[in-house]
Amino acid sequence: MRNVQLIFGCLLLVLAAALPQAFQNPYYLHLVVVIGIYAVLLFGMDILVGYTGEVSLGHAGLFAVGAYTAGLISTKLGLPFYAAVPAAMAVTAVFGGLLAFPALRVTGPYLAMVTLAFSTIIMILINEMDFLTNGPQGLQVQKPVFFDHRLTSEEFYYVVLAAVVLSFIAVTRILRSPLGRAFEALRGSPVAADCMGVNVYRYKVLAFVISATFAGLAGSLFSYSEEYIAPNGFGFELNVLFLLALILGGKKSRVGAILGASVVVLLPNWLSDLALFHSLVVGLVVIVALAVGAGLVRKRFTPRQVALPCLALAVFVVFAFNITDITEQRLTIFGLMMLAVIYYLPNGVMGFLKAPFVRLKADQSAATNLSKPRAVALWETDKSAQSSSEPLFMAKDIVMQFGGLKALNKVTLSITSGSIHGLIGPNGSGKSTMMNVITGIYVPIAGAAVFDGHSIVGRPPSKIALGGIARTFQNVQLFGEMSVLENVLVAFNHTFHRGLPAILLNLPGYRTEQQAAKDKALNILDFMGLKSLRDEEARNLPYGKQRLLEIGRALALKPRMLLLDEPAAGLTAPDIADLVQIIKKIRDHGVTVVLIEHHMDMVMSICDTVTVLDFGQKIAEGKPAVVQSDPRVIEAYLGGSAVEPEPEPSSEPGVPHVLIQKEA
Repeated sequence: MRNVQLIFGCLLLVLAAALPQAFQNPYYLHLVVVIGIYAVLLFGMDILVGYTGEVSLGHAGLFAVGAYTAGLISTKLGLPFYAAVPAAMAVTAVFGGLLAFPALRVTGPYLAMVTLAFSTIIMILINEMDFLTNGPQGLQVQKPVFFDHRLTSEEFYYVVLAAVVLSFIAVTRILRSPLGRAFEALRGSPVAADCMGVNVYRYKVLAFVISATFAGLAGSLFSYSEEYIAPNGFGFELNVLFLLALILGGKKSRVGAILGASVVVLLPNWLSDLALFHSLVVGLVVIVALAVGAGLVRKRFTPRQVALPCLALAVFVVFAFNITDITEQRLTIFGLMMLAVIYYLPNGVMGFLKAPFVRLKADQSAATNLSKPRAVALWETDKSAQSSSEPLFMAKDIVMQFGGLKALNKVTLSITSGSIHGLIGPNGSGKSTMMNVITGIYVPIAGAAVFDGHSIVGRPPSKIALGGIARTFQNVQLFGEMSVLENVLVAFNHTFHRGLPAILLNLPGYRTEQQAAKDKALNILDFMGLKSLRDEEARNLPYGKQRLLEIGRALALKPRMLLLDEPAAGLTAPDIADLVQIIKKIRDHGVTVVLIEHHMDMVMSICDTVTVLDFGQKIAEGKPAVVQSDPRVIEAYLGGSAVEPEPEPSSEPGVPHVLIQKEA
């Protein structure tokens, strides 16, 4: 498949190189150049919007920073192209970093508004700083000079083509690297990413900086291409066009970025001619009619399903044929297009075209025989951890309060190294809160927490994770759009020591690290019985397999203490039996396990020590046989009197039937 893509890419490159000979008209050649420049910007914008999931309406401002930086360096300082372009990229990257710090304190639509405000401020500054930018009069920039020769428009086309190809390769390598996996993990679940050692804030800032760098490159090329730049060329409409291009072409697709760039470059030209616009509307009606007709014949759609889109299209046709001045309605048309794409093509054109192949791949994966967990050696067993009786973790008088409610009230906990420690209690007793305190998601208002002799109170979750504490979640927190293998590889990000230059140049040392991480990840998947599903998207796995994948991903951190938050929830009896064996094998590898679970037979059969919480307080602790008969525990689970009714035979010897019945 990779070879087919390479051959196809080479053919496209040859066609692109021959394009100036096919289009002798300079106007058409200029349109292709602008498409290439916009594509470079969209490659970077996709890192932020498509992979990290941060909505940006400020890329027109970053684009303007790059254009004016290159233009000013060229005209005011007289420096050559090969100095102006890197400087423009560097300056725009700095602006991207500055934008990230306030922008990342908010999310969703608020983030979009912050980035839009940034773009507006940039436009105001360019307009007002006459002494530097010439204000509304704009800036005159000439084509670059190489070896005392000023490039023609046709020659500059090849400069842009080279920039597109290099940007395409660079972005592809970034997104296939640990950086790309971290960016996508942030979109899937920021909390889980943080607990995998991925510093959420750091990587989001990095995504802004890298995205801005590509915007700076695109802006600098734009200034040389147009030979004249003015503030009105970087307004709000351009922000809308960039976002429309990304959504229309398809997020997480470089080919989609090129396709989207082509549409938004040609779209203003199409909308400048009313007669041509009417022809396009008629063509749209014909395409929709054919698609709806085919869907009804094949029974893919019901009449009710097609009624609303057909009505919306009819309203749009009436609107289109009653426009007298189309230029005044351009933003309205762009907005309607964006809404239609979001609603009917959520994955863009490329996502729509790829959908049949994705379904075929999913069907093939579903037909694959699933393997059982195997006795695979994850890493060398730590014998000292197994035999040690010293506490690995100690919490003393932990208090966690939300408003007026104390979720944890002076809880003390001691976990012995190499043991399986159960943490049980009725719903709302504070078990998950305690786990969140241990992993740094919550910072307690009082008390001490010490792991391996070091305080962890106030440390960020990513630092705690890399320090030896890994966890799963009560509600499964996988990176759904990533493959099973990629989910595990996220936890190996900390093992990569080569930086961005090594990634971009694909140096041998970096490739060695990639292969080593992949081999370890496959070893873990083999241990969990998921190796045959390594290429499947995590969200497509059955629920039980998702639970196992989450445990496997946590094991990739090579933790000294593993926290499992209700791992058996929703599993069938055979799956629970497999899970019990896996937990025992994990313990045998020297990993201390803390288990929150409502399946009391499972807890009592594998735990060395059990701690019971109720209303945020510890009410019992000790061996399972002692805890299960403690009157306070029975009262906490059943309420009222601690006097037991006549017990019925249980499925597990030594486990009170009343507790099993209550938890079930």
